[in-house]
Amino acid sequence: MEKLRILVVEDDKLAQKAMAKHLGSHDVTLAGDLAAASHALDAGGFDICFIDLRLGEDDHECSGLKVIPRAAKKGIYPVVMSSSESEEVVTQAYALGCKDFYAKGNEEANVGEVIAKYRQSKTGFNADFVFTRQFVTEDPATRASIVEAAKYAPSDLPILILGPSGTGKTSLGQLIHEHSRRAGAFVAINCSAYTEELLEAELFGYRKGAFTGAADSRKGKLLQAHKGTLFLDEIGSMSLNMQTKLLKAIEERSFYPVGSDQPESSEFRIISATLEDLQKLIAQGRLRFDFFQRIHGFTVNLKPLYQRKCDILPLVRFFTRGGKRLSFAPEAKACLLEHAWPGNTRELKKFVELLAAGVEGHVTLEQVRRHLAQDSGRPSADGVCVDDVWYRYALDHGLPETVDRFIGEVIRRNLAENHGKKIKTLSSLKISNRLLYSTLKKQGT
Repeated sequence: MEKLRILVVEDDKLAQKAMAKHLGSHDVTLAGDLAAASHALDAGGFDICFIDLRLGEDDHECSGLKVIPRAAKKGIYPVVMSSSESEEVVTQAYALGCKDFYAKGNEEANVGEVIAKYRQSKTGFNADFVFTRQFVTEDPATRASIVEAAKYAPSDLPILILGPSGTGKTSLGQLIHEHSRRAGAFVAINCSAYTEELLEAELFGYRKGAFTGAADSRKGKLLQAHKGTLFLDEIGSMSLNMQTKLLKAIEERSFYPVGSDQPESSEFRIISATLEDLQKLIAQGRLRFDFFQRIHGFTVNLKPLYQRKCDILPLVRFFTRGGKRLSFAPEAKACLLEHAWPGNTRELKKFVELLAAGVEGHVTLEQVRRHLAQDSGRPSADGVCVDDVWYRYALDHGLPETVDRFIGEVIRRNLAENHGKKIKTLSSLKISNRLLYSTLKKQGT
């Protein structure tokens, strides 16, 4: 990476040496007092300025505060690292243009975080690129959540992504990792895909002969994610015993591979995802509260596709980029927007792939209906066909919620077809006034 020019305003010789060591790969200038700092700032050309506020044992006025506005005025990124604990001083520092204020004592971690934040501030969050190429959405609330999450990308703060299956939780995790500028890899694992024993082996690794079939030693996901991001998908399915072991590894940054008495260490950042209600799991005793505290810092909620229908057509265009383009008859578009998409973005992607593989590029209503029904049913005991996506939705959310959702979608669609005429909908669907109006109330209409 490109070297940065950094000014360190610090009067303590030992602190100067420590900062110079942590900034060894950059071009560092040291200033031990206000006069030297002023001279260096006049020369200019710095990217970041680290400032100790008390320049001298008797500096009760915190003369380092004078450096902040001068640095900020020159477009330098001013950061305070001081032993001052006065809330008034902290507030004043931020008011003068300080970007961050750190207490002395953990310079190694703090310096790295500052540099990552500085680099991100220069590259910026390119919303046009992100929301058209990396995580396609036009929904204002979803965009705001992702922009906010990106602000935490350079930090070590754990991030929790909530949302139904198929809403793009893994894609968002990858996006946050990319904006973190971490040197290590993005390493993902689906916790629900393994038994407890296999999950432990996958996460921690194992030594040759640790169990039947362990013909060779294998590096675990925690070690693979060193200086990178460990993405734990479906975290709610992890057993209590496994939560205990992983919690210890997160807190100590060290762990024992299966079959080994030698610990290994890894510096990794945790991003977790789940479709489950974690508060409910805690209440049921299926999730340790201390483990929950460790995996959630900033939380992002991804809405199901039916709640952000403005994304359906942009996603269709995204899924056909660089390949066969599709056009839709007006009634076909309307059908796409009316569909519930219980499988969310994943279901829509599969649907678009089916259409694009066909002969015709112009898509009619009949084709949309046929493809939505194709390979989506499974026979029940009495031979009645149950839509597969609704079946999966019921497994994820429970039958009562699925029934309510299905009723709501049918009523909404019928109302649209009847141009909002409630009397006609009551007659068409043979339902009561009470059901119609209670459903509309739930939908906020």
